[in-house]
Amino acid sequence: MAENGKSALERILASKAAEVEVLEAQRPLDDWRRLAEDAPPPRDFLGALAKAGHAPIIAEIKRRSPSAGTLGEDADPAARALAYARGGAAALSVLTDGPFFGGSLADLDAARRAVGLPVLRKDFTIAPAQVYEARAAGADAVLLIAAALEPSLLGELYERAREVGMTVLVEVHHERELIAALAPRPRLVGINNRDLTSLAVDLDTCLRVRRRIPSGPLVVAESGIEGPEDIKRLSAGGLDAFLIGTTLMRAADPGQAIAALKAAGRP
Repeated sequence: MAENGKSALERILASKAAEVEVLEAQRPLDDWRRLAEDAPPPRDFLGALAKAGHAPIIAEIKRRSPSAGTLGEDADPAARALAYARGGAAALSVLTDGPFFGGSLADLDAARRAVGLPVLRKDFTIAPAQVYEARAAGADAVLLIAAALEPSLLGELYERAREVGMTVLVEVHHERELIAALAPRPRLVGINNRDLTSLAVDLDTCLRVRRRIPSGPLVVAESGIEGPEDIKRLSAGGLDAFLIGTTLMRAADPGQAIAALKAAGRP
Protein backbone atom coordinates (compact mmCIF):
# COMPACT_ATOMS: atom_id res chain seq x y z
CA MET A 1 0.00 0.00 0.00
CA ALA A 2 1.62 3.22 -1.15
CA GLU A 3 0.60 6.84 -0.86
CA ASN A 4 2.37 9.61 -2.77
CA GLY A 5 4.92 7.02 -3.85
CA LYS A 6 5.81 6.05 -0.28
CA SER A 7 5.15 2.72 1.40
CA ALA A 8 3.29 2.51 4.70
CA LEU A 9 6.55 1.95 6.57
CA GLU A 10 8.21 4.93 4.89
CA ARG A 11 5.31 7.21 5.81
CA ILE A 12 5.31 6.01 9.41
CA LEU A 13 9.07 6.44 9.76
CA ALA A 14 8.92 9.96 8.36
CA SER A 15 6.28 10.83 10.93
CA LYS A 16 8.34 9.19 13.66
CA ALA A 17 11.45 11.15 12.73
CA ALA A 18 9.51 14.37 13.28
CA GLU A 19 8.34 13.08 16.68
CA VAL A 20 11.90 12.25 17.65
CA GLU A 21 13.03 15.80 16.87
CA VAL A 22 10.46 17.10 19.34
CA LEU A 23 11.42 14.49 21.92
CA GLU A 24 15.12 15.28 21.68
CA ALA A 25 14.40 19.00 21.98
CA GLN A 26 12.50 18.47 25.23
CA ARG A 27 15.57 17.41 27.23
CA PRO A 28 19.13 16.12 26.72
CA LEU A 29 19.61 12.39 26.18
CA ASP A 30 21.35 12.03 29.56
CA ASP A 31 18.23 13.42 31.22
CA TRP A 32 16.05 10.93 29.38
CA ARG A 33 18.35 8.16 30.56
CA ARG A 34 18.13 9.32 34.17
CA LEU A 35 14.34 9.27 33.96
CA ALA A 36 14.52 5.70 32.68
CA GLU A 37 16.90 4.64 35.42
CA ASP A 38 14.72 6.26 38.10
CA ALA A 39 11.54 4.47 36.98
CA PRO A 40 10.21 1.55 39.06
CA PRO A 41 11.89 -1.77 38.15
CA PRO A 42 10.62 -3.40 34.95
CA ARG A 43 8.56 -6.55 35.02
CA ASP A 44 10.12 -9.65 33.45
CA PHE A 45 8.54 -9.78 29.99
CA LEU A 46 10.61 -12.69 28.70
CA GLY A 47 10.19 -14.61 31.93
CA ALA A 48 6.42 -14.21 31.75
CA LEU A 49 6.37 -15.83 28.31
CA ALA A 50 8.68 -18.65 29.40
CA LYS A 51 6.53 -19.45 32.43
CA ALA A 52 3.20 -19.34 30.62
CA GLY A 53 3.30 -22.91 29.35
CA HIS A 54 1.79 -23.78 25.99
CA ALA A 55 0.94 -21.02 23.48
CA PRO A 56 1.83 -17.88 25.45
CA ILE A 57 -0.26 -14.98 24.18
CA ILE A 58 0.97 -11.38 24.02
CA ALA A 59 -2.40 -9.61 23.86
CA GLU A 60 -2.36 -6.27 22.08
CA ILE A 61 -4.28 -3.07 22.67
CA LYS A 62 -4.59 -0.87 19.59
CA ARG A 63 -7.24 1.62 18.57
CA ARG A 64 -6.73 1.45 14.81
CA SER A 65 -4.18 0.47 12.18
CA PRO A 66 -3.36 1.35 8.56
CA SER A 67 -4.32 -2.17 7.48
CA ALA A 68 -7.40 -2.87 9.63
CA GLY A 69 -8.84 0.61 10.06
CA THR A 70 -10.72 1.48 13.25
CA LEU A 71 -10.65 -1.22 15.93
CA GLY A 72 -11.65 0.62 19.07
CA GLU A 73 -11.12 4.37 19.13
CA ASP A 74 -13.00 4.55 22.44
CA ALA A 75 -11.41 1.44 23.96
CA ASP A 76 -10.59 1.59 27.67
CA PRO A 77 -7.00 0.29 27.98
CA ALA A 78 -7.43 -0.66 31.64
CA ALA A 79 -10.63 -2.63 31.03
CA ARG A 80 -9.10 -4.29 28.00
CA ALA A 81 -5.98 -5.25 29.98
CA LEU A 82 -8.12 -6.78 32.72
CA ALA A 83 -10.07 -8.83 30.17
CA TYR A 84 -6.86 -10.05 28.58
CA ALA A 85 -5.37 -10.99 31.94
CA ARG A 86 -8.49 -12.90 32.95
CA GLY A 87 -8.36 -14.82 29.68
CA GLY A 88 -4.83 -15.99 30.41
CA ALA A 89 -2.61 -13.62 28.44
CA ALA A 90 1.05 -13.90 29.41
CA ALA A 91 1.87 -10.28 28.57
CA LEU A 92 0.49 -7.16 26.94
CA SER A 93 1.46 -5.12 23.91
CA VAL A 94 0.23 -1.54 23.65
CA LEU A 95 0.39 0.52 20.45
CA THR A 96 1.64 3.96 21.42
CA ASP A 97 1.95 5.55 17.98
CA GLY A 98 -0.60 8.35 17.62
CA PRO A 99 -0.88 9.39 13.96
CA PHE A 100 -1.30 5.92 12.46
CA PHE A 101 -2.57 3.77 15.36
CA GLY A 102 -4.36 6.24 17.63
CA GLY A 103 -2.34 5.21 20.67
CA SER A 104 -0.29 6.95 23.33
CA LEU A 105 1.94 6.32 26.30
CA ALA A 106 -1.12 7.12 28.43
CA ASP A 107 -2.70 3.94 27.04
CA LEU A 108 0.37 1.96 28.11
CA ASP A 109 0.33 3.49 31.58
CA ALA A 110 -3.37 2.76 32.06
CA ALA A 111 -3.01 -0.86 30.93
CA ARG A 112 0.03 -1.50 33.09
CA ARG A 113 -1.57 -0.01 36.20
CA ALA A 114 -4.62 -2.24 35.77
CA VAL A 115 -2.84 -5.60 35.82
CA GLY A 116 0.39 -7.23 36.91
CA LEU A 117 1.38 -8.37 33.43
CA PRO A 118 4.53 -7.02 31.76
CA VAL A 119 3.93 -4.61 28.88
CA LEU A 120 5.61 -4.14 25.53
CA ARG A 121 5.70 -0.66 24.03
CA LYS A 122 4.70 -1.35 20.43
CA ASP A 123 5.97 1.54 18.35
CA PHE A 124 8.53 2.45 15.72
CA THR A 125 11.63 3.02 17.83
CA ILE A 126 14.38 4.73 15.86
CA ALA A 127 16.31 6.75 18.46
CA PRO A 128 17.81 6.31 21.95
CA ALA A 129 15.51 8.95 23.45
CA GLN A 130 12.51 6.76 22.58
CA VAL A 131 14.05 3.80 24.39
CA TYR A 132 14.50 5.83 27.55
CA GLU A 133 11.10 7.47 27.17
CA ALA A 134 9.52 4.00 27.00
CA ARG A 135 11.18 2.83 30.22
CA ALA A 136 10.40 6.12 31.99
CA ALA A 137 6.75 5.64 31.02
CA GLY A 138 6.67 2.14 32.50
CA ALA A 139 7.34 -0.09 29.50
CA ASP A 140 8.90 -3.42 30.40
CA ALA A 141 9.83 -4.29 26.82
CA VAL A 142 10.46 -2.44 23.59
CA LEU A 143 10.11 -3.40 19.92
CA LEU A 144 12.98 -2.96 17.45
CA ILE A 145 12.04 -3.53 13.80
CA ALA A 146 14.96 -4.69 11.67
CA ALA A 147 13.40 -3.29 8.48
CA ALA A 148 13.29 0.18 10.04
CA LEU A 149 16.85 0.34 11.35
CA GLU A 150 20.39 0.24 10.09
CA PRO A 151 22.22 -2.71 11.70
CA SER A 152 24.51 -0.47 13.76
CA LEU A 153 21.56 1.52 15.12
CA LEU A 154 19.63 -1.64 15.90
CA GLY A 155 22.60 -2.86 17.92
CA GLU A 156 22.91 0.44 19.77
CA LEU A 157 19.22 0.63 20.65
CA TYR A 158 19.27 -2.99 21.79
CA GLU A 159 22.14 -2.30 24.19
CA ARG A 160 20.52 0.86 25.55
CA ALA A 161 17.29 -0.99 26.23
CA ARG A 162 19.07 -3.83 27.99
CA GLU A 163 21.10 -1.39 30.10
CA VAL A 164 17.90 -0.03 31.63
CA GLY A 165 16.49 -3.52 32.22
CA MET A 166 14.03 -3.89 29.36
CA THR A 167 13.36 -6.99 27.31
CA VAL A 168 13.84 -6.38 23.58
CA LEU A 169 11.63 -7.95 20.92
CA VAL A 170 13.63 -7.83 17.70
CA GLU A 171 11.29 -8.12 14.72
CA VAL A 172 12.01 -9.49 11.25
CA HIS A 173 9.85 -10.14 8.22
CA HIS A 174 12.32 -11.74 5.82
CA GLU A 175 15.35 -14.01 6.00
CA ARG A 176 17.58 -11.20 4.70
CA GLU A 177 16.96 -9.28 7.95
CA LEU A 178 18.19 -12.09 10.19
CA ILE A 179 21.91 -11.29 10.11
CA ALA A 180 21.36 -7.84 11.60
CA ALA A 181 18.56 -8.97 13.90
CA LEU A 182 20.52 -11.85 15.41
CA ALA A 183 23.80 -9.93 15.78
CA PRO A 184 22.97 -8.64 19.31
CA ARG A 185 22.08 -12.23 20.31
CA PRO A 186 18.50 -11.39 21.27
CA ARG A 187 16.60 -13.71 23.55
CA LEU A 188 13.28 -12.75 21.94
CA VAL A 189 12.71 -12.61 18.17
CA GLY A 190 9.45 -11.77 16.44
CA ILE A 191 8.50 -12.77 12.92
CA ASN A 192 5.92 -10.43 11.41
CA ASN A 193 3.63 -12.08 8.88
CA ARG A 194 2.70 -8.62 7.62
CA ASP A 195 4.91 -7.04 4.99
CA LEU A 196 5.34 -3.49 6.31
CA THR A 197 5.81 -2.17 2.78
CA SER A 198 2.66 -3.60 1.18
CA LEU A 199 0.75 -4.52 4.39
CA ALA A 200 -0.04 -7.93 2.88
CA VAL A 201 -0.20 -10.85 5.33
CA ASP A 202 1.05 -14.39 4.78
CA LEU A 203 1.31 -16.87 7.67
CA ASP A 204 3.81 -18.88 5.66
CA THR A 205 6.29 -16.08 6.44
CA CYS A 206 6.55 -17.28 10.04
CA LEU A 207 7.04 -20.88 9.05
CA ARG A 208 9.66 -20.05 6.42
CA VAL A 209 11.72 -17.62 8.49
CA ARG A 210 11.48 -19.73 11.66
CA ARG A 211 13.51 -22.46 9.99
CA ARG A 212 16.42 -20.04 9.60
CA ILE A 213 16.58 -19.01 13.27
CA PRO A 214 18.96 -21.13 15.36
CA SER A 215 17.92 -22.59 18.70
CA GLY A 216 18.18 -20.22 21.63
CA PRO A 217 15.80 -17.26 21.31
CA LEU A 218 12.12 -17.56 22.03
CA VAL A 219 10.34 -16.86 18.72
CA VAL A 220 7.07 -14.92 18.50
CA ALA A 221 4.58 -15.06 15.63
CA GLU A 222 3.10 -11.64 14.86
CA SER A 223 0.15 -10.51 12.70
CA GLY A 224 -2.57 -12.37 10.88
CA ILE A 225 -3.44 -14.88 13.62
CA GLU A 226 -7.20 -15.21 13.47
CA GLY A 227 -8.15 -18.38 15.31
CA PRO A 228 -7.20 -21.66 16.99
CA GLU A 229 -6.29 -23.36 13.71
CA ASP A 230 -3.61 -20.73 13.09
CA ILE A 231 -2.17 -21.35 16.56
CA LYS A 232 -2.07 -25.10 15.91
CA ARG A 233 -0.35 -24.63 12.57
CA LEU A 234 2.24 -22.16 13.81
CA SER A 235 2.94 -24.14 16.99
CA ALA A 236 3.62 -27.21 14.88
CA GLY A 237 6.01 -25.08 12.82
CA GLY A 238 8.11 -24.18 15.84
CA LEU A 239 6.69 -20.81 16.91
CA ASP A 240 6.91 -20.36 20.67
CA ALA A 241 4.55 -17.44 21.41
CA PHE A 242 1.93 -15.33 19.65
CA LEU A 243 1.34 -11.58 19.51
CA ILE A 244 -2.31 -11.00 18.65
CA GLY A 245 -4.03 -7.65 18.24
CA THR A 246 -6.74 -7.19 15.61
CA THR A 247 -8.46 -10.51 16.35
CA LEU A 248 -8.71 -9.71 20.06
CA MET A 249 -9.75 -6.10 19.53
CA ARG A 250 -12.64 -7.34 17.38
CA ALA A 251 -13.67 -10.17 19.71
CA ALA A 252 -16.97 -9.78 21.58
CA ASP A 253 -15.33 -11.49 24.57
CA PRO A 254 -11.54 -11.04 24.33
CA GLY A 255 -10.85 -13.08 27.45
CA GLN A 256 -12.76 -16.04 26.07
CA ALA A 257 -10.97 -15.62 22.74
CA ILE A 258 -7.57 -15.81 24.45
CA ALA A 259 -8.58 -18.93 26.36
CA ALA A 260 -9.62 -20.64 23.10
CA LEU A 261 -6.38 -19.65 21.38
CA LYS A 262 -4.29 -20.95 24.26
CA ALA A 263 -6.19 -24.24 24.32
CA ALA A 264 -5.34 -24.76 20.65
CA GLY A 265 -1.66 -24.71 21.48
CA ARG A 266 -1.77 -27.67 23.85
CA PRO A 267 0.42 -30.57 22.73
